[in-house]
Amino acid sequence: MSQKNLYKGFEVELFTGSLNSHVGVSDEIEKKFPDFVKEPDNRNVEYITTPEKDYNFLYDKLINPRKKLRKWLSAKNLTIIPSSTLCFKHDNQFQRSDIENVYHQFIQDHYGTSIATSSVHINVGIDDLDKLFAAIRLIRSEAALYLSLSASSPFLNNKITKNHSQRWMQFPKTPSKVPLFVNHNSYINWIEENIANKNMQNIRHFWSSIRPNGPQRPLILDRLELRICDFVFDINLLLGITAMIELRILNLFENINTLDPLKTSFFSIDELSEICDQNEINAAKASLNSELIHWKDGKKVICREWIRNLLSDLSSTADNFGMKHLLNPIYKVLEEGNQSMKWINQYEKGLSIEQIMKISIEDMIRSEGQNV
Repeated sequence: MSQKNLYKGFEVELFTGSLNSHVGVSDEIEKKFPDFVKEPDNRNVEYITTPEKDYNFLYDKLINPRKKLRKWLSAKNLTIIPSSTLCFKHDNQFQRSDIENVYHQFIQDHYGTSIATSSVHINVGIDDLDKLFAAIRLIRSEAALYLSLSASSPFLNNKITKNHSQRWMQFPKTPSKVPLFVNHNSYINWIEENIANKNMQNIRHFWSSIRPNGPQRPLILDRLELRICDFVFDINLLLGITAMIELRILNLFENINTLDPLKTSFFSIDELSEICDQNEINAAKASLNSELIHWKDGKKVICREWIRNLLSDLSSTADNFGMKHLLNPIYKVLEEGNQSMKWINQYEKGLSIEQIMKISIEDMIRSEGQNV
């Protein structure tokens, strides 16, 4: 690992429940564990890792809170449910975790259980503002690839949907149209305008595939936050996806004139944002099998092949940074399919959603080095 590596941190959302139902205990979890915070719907809980450069440290930061939570849940005959949507049969009533929270009230009134999903947000530290916004433009233009690798939500309310990421199909992207920001000032102006006209309630109410983040948004920014990924229970795969993002950003910094979509795309900036949105929808529907439009030249490409080509492009950078081994789980997904594809295959072979989740929960526990 090089000192030139970037800092990475994660916000990991989880669903809690039994082997056949979602059970909301996030308010209890927040009281018990200082590194967990409740989400608006009580069936969701989140933990946040501190930024690290070294992937070995990142692994520990990701696995340890989950193991600690699982031990506490198991004493209540509960577990972590790896689906990114409410996969079991459930009441569509919003389950508030904090009755006094005005923002939660707004979310319940306007969005209901459409926001009851789990995901992982990947934060990458970039403190040079020009580089940050170039990276945001590039990673947003390729965000569909990362969604496709992570897809884990083909089920909803004990039924199979038509989507590999039902989460991304149902989640209320806000504001509905987000431009590719040309610089920091354009982002500040856009944020202030959308808060003033009530498209956003506050600075947190910006729910898109990717956004700038930092200690004092919109003015002080120091990282890119990719929000599109479904929950990934395989931590080696999550680190592989993260390594792919980091390598792409490092690759961009070395080739800014040929990889920044603002400088090199065939499309106008407005056309490009529409293509990004459409690619995300296509990826949510069919993930690795989806047909996407390449941001650079407008050619249609199957998502799986785009990822293969990108990995080839990143090979030299991966060698230089000693990160090639981290990408092995990506190649495995390309060969074997992502989590949604595996679950759909099991469902088509006759397994129930409860049986599928039970198998995945056992796999998840084994991956944590604990006894099933």
